[in-house]
Amino acid sequence: MLLKRSLGLLCAGAALTAGLAAAPAAQAADNPYERGPAPTESSVTAVRGPFATSQTTVSSLSVTGFGGGVIYYPTSTSEGTFGAIAISPGFTAYWSSLDWLGPRLASQGFVVIGIETNSTYDQPASRGDQLLAALDYLTQRSSVRTRIDASRLAVAGHSMGGGGSLEAAKDRTSLQAAIPLAPWNSDKTWPEVRTPTLIIGGESDSVASVSSHAIPFYNSLSNTPDKAYLELNNASHFFPQSANTTMAKYMISWMKRFIDDDTRYDQFLCPPPPVTGDISDYRDTCPHS
Repeated sequence: MLLKRSLGLLCAGAALTAGLAAAPAAQAADNPYERGPAPTESSVTAVRGPFATSQTTVSSLSVTGFGGGVIYYPTSTSEGTFGAIAISPGFTAYWSSLDWLGPRLASQGFVVIGIETNSTYDQPASRGDQLLAALDYLTQRSSVRTRIDASRLAVAGHSMGGGGSLEAAKDRTSLQAAIPLAPWNSDKTWPEVRTPTLIIGGESDSVASVSSHAIPFYNSLSNTPDKAYLELNNASHFFPQSANTTMAKYMISWMKRFIDDDTRYDQFLCPPPPVTGDISDYRDTCPHS
């Protein structure tokens, strides 16, 4: 995707371009992927974004490579196509454990498929394959395929699904974003990943402790220029399984920034947020950190 620009480079150049009167118009003209109004703190923390949404169930009998799931999508047909994200639940879990995310993300201008896995015991490598199979289904066979820009795709997941999102990003370097949530994987190093990756961990996670999973994963992402690690204060391994405003805010901002190349969302990522309140640690490649 030719429009994708490094967050670090844009942050570094922000002061140079702030005074140019033509910059906002030029930016809009340069980016046909912007969707929705200019973001504000209230818009990225809202339970619902600016787009009305609908959803459709995908039967396991109608797909191959994953276990079906639910698709959430903006109903607007006036904005052009949208980027898409596939999300996997964790070990022994079903999509229902994360289903609050579907309409929340779709209402910000994305097509979202929350998958069921072939087995609730599937390991991360298998979940990565299933996330990619779900994206292929979305863009090639699903009832909403004409609403999707197949060049702007992303993955996310919880626990072993989070480890699976790293596997998917390793296997398909064309992905525009990856967001592992409380990720678990026996592989601790990910130099193969080129995709802009935001890892969100829980400070009090006793299942996939951040010291042995999320932080080593983040540190090993040596070949993507854009990466971040957000740690939620006192959060357990299961923080993604209930509505979480801080998690949603940074997921939305990261996806908007890297799926849609929407630099209006830089303000939420660079300079990095303070380590206070709901955030116990934050690391990134922003030059102001």
